[in-house]
Amino acid sequence: MTQLAYQAMLEQMTDSIIFADEKGVIRFWNTASKKMFGFSAAEALGQSLDIIIPEKLRAPHWRGFYATVQSGKTKHDGKATRTKALHKNGEFIYAEVSFCLIKDEHGTVLGSLSSARPAAPKVA
Repeated sequence: MTQLAYQAMLEQMTDSIIFADEKGVIRFWNTASKKMFGFSAAEALGQSLDIIIPEKLRAPHWRGFYATVQSGKTKHDGKATRTKALHKNGEFIYAEVSFCLIKDEHGTVLGSLSSARPAAPKVA
């Protein structure tokens, strides 16, 4: 398969698929990401993940993100986790997110690939 074929598969997924490089800069954003978060690919590509992370969650997010990139291991071991996210219109949304690290042939972390879908708010 060609790289174009893989990209087409990711683009057509019904879940939001986002690839962010090792610095947290968005490098891939599919159509479902636009539907979920409100930003077009043109608006999201090249931006920090901060555009979809609520301000109060940014510090813990980045601590975990950089620790994961540095260690090369994820805390959630591929299991989805529910979190708050930020829509372009400023509203909070709940998302069920799973992610994995993408590494090159030498094991160097290139970034993180996430899959997200809308989730119901947590019930107390």
